[in-house]
Amino acid sequence: MKAAGPGSPKAPLVLALETSCDESAAALIRGREVLAAEVFSQIAIHGQYGGVVPEVASRNHLLALRPVLEATLEGAGLRLADLDAIAATAGPGLATSLMLGFSLAKGIAVALGRPFIPVNHIEGHLLSPFLGEPTGPRDSVGLVVSGGHTLLVRIYGTGRYRLLGKTLDDAAGEAFDKVGKLLGLPYPGGPHVAETALGGDRRRFNFPRSMLGSGDYDFSFSGLKTAVRYLLPKHVPVPVADVCASFQEAVVDILVAKTVKAIRAESVDTLALSGGVSCNLRLREQFAAACRIEGVQLLLAPPALCTDNAAMIAYVAALKLEGGAVSQLEAEIEPSLNASRWLNG
Repeated sequence: MKAAGPGSPKAPLVLALETSCDESAAALIRGREVLAAEVFSQIAIHGQYGGVVPEVASRNHLLALRPVLEATLEGAGLRLADLDAIAATAGPGLATSLMLGFSLAKGIAVALGRPFIPVNHIEGHLLSPFLGEPTGPRDSVGLVVSGGHTLLVRIYGTGRYRLLGKTLDDAAGEAFDKVGKLLGLPYPGGPHVAETALGGDRRRFNFPRSMLGSGDYDFSFSGLKTAVRYLLPKHVPVPVADVCASFQEAVVDILVAKTVKAIRAESVDTLALSGGVSCNLRLREQFAAACRIEGVQLLLAPPALCTDNAAMIAYVAALKLEGGAVSQLEAEIEPSLNASRWLNG
């Protein structure tokens, strides 16, 4: 199926489902315009366990997917019969969660006789800052920072990428969550660490800036998390706000320094920052300052498109259709989709 251009009234109407972890999400997009999007979050459900329980997540996807899909169609004033293509997240993610959204989307595509487009969850994050950009993805460096992934990527265009660096252990968001748990903050810890840091002294504790002198673009955050754990018994009561602010500053310093190094080496004029951690106000503030100094444009997805959502999945599917992608009904989920393989493959 060859799609019309992004500005055409005949640009394909794409429905996408996203169920890679514990959010049940659906979105409708035409070209570059998001017509409707819904997300059912399971944070309150998994909070009692202190983390995502795969079986609980899949059971709640079963309950939530139909209402989320119906609310999305109703929000856009459309019917399933109006769709031109259907997409779903193929991976990476929890197998039992992925299977539910993927199977439903594929079933809708078969029933309607429409193309089915599988989408990489990380590619959705990577390209989400370009949603709304008339020209779409362009020559740039992309940084994906989320609970499960920290990746630096050279972007040449849709589907053309080169992996520059990745985390060797904990992702940045994972480190935030684990530190939040160490400090006794509510689940998920990351947003609470960021909020608590607003009232703290970010210079009080000099936590390590791991791998800044490694000569590459890889990251490591497990040592930083361990440094926080060893610090806590030495301070009773624990100065929680100062620990949060100092920890956050170390993470931000590492991410900014490595990314600026990549921007200079790659000679690009655009940085695309994405993923759930990109909602962090200190991170945005420091990247904005660094990009001003470097003369680089900073592209940020709105907060609703930073955490897991289906609009980013629909956007990637729409771009693939514009590029001439065909239906892939034979596709299967890929829970352990390797970043090095798909980025450099």
